[in-house]
Amino acid sequence: MKTMHIIKRVFPLLCMVFVLMFCMETCSYAVSAKDINVGVSESLRTLKGIKGGDDVIAKSKGLLVFPGVFKGAAGVGAEYGEGVLRINDRTVDYYSTAAASIGVQLGGSKRSVIIAFMTSDALKNFQKSNGWKIGADATVAVITLGAGTQISSAVANKPIVAFVFDEKGLMFDLSLNGAKVTKIKR
Repeated sequence: MKTMHIIKRVFPLLCMVFVLMFCMETCSYAVSAKDINVGVSESLRTLKGIKGGDDVIAKSKGLLVFPGVFKGAAGVGAEYGEGVLRINDRTVDYYSTAAASIGVQLGGSKRSVIIAFMTSDALKNFQKSNGWKIGADATVAVITLGAGTQISSAVANKPIVAFVFDEKGLMFDLSLNGAKVTKIKR
């Protein structure tokens, strides 16, 4: 009985230590601007490989691309990634994204996130913000595609859309709410 009580008190603490170690590890080995841009180009190639992806890239006013967002969790989870804002196929600024979560979760993953600003107003609001939180500062439609669907029909009339990929391709039923995006120097 006493052992179970100790485990219940120590396990959450160990989970928090694991998450903090993961975050410090990720932040202490910040990726160079060159490496980020190589990853961004690869992520954009992945989007172009989906029917309608070229159209989204051409019509967007700006693309916020995070080629590697790493997530680790043991009860408490954290994720972090670095990327760029591209306007007219030119890197304008560098950004980081970070989020935390609590719940039944264990493991780690890596994914790529592309956020397309489809209107000038959406892009301007993002650029003017000082720390942009998805879900609080802006609603972002995470695109999920069923069989035979093409991207262009899925993004119609949405000011901000997001695509999330893992190594296998477009991921389904994900939420980006709560992720904070902050400008960084590279």
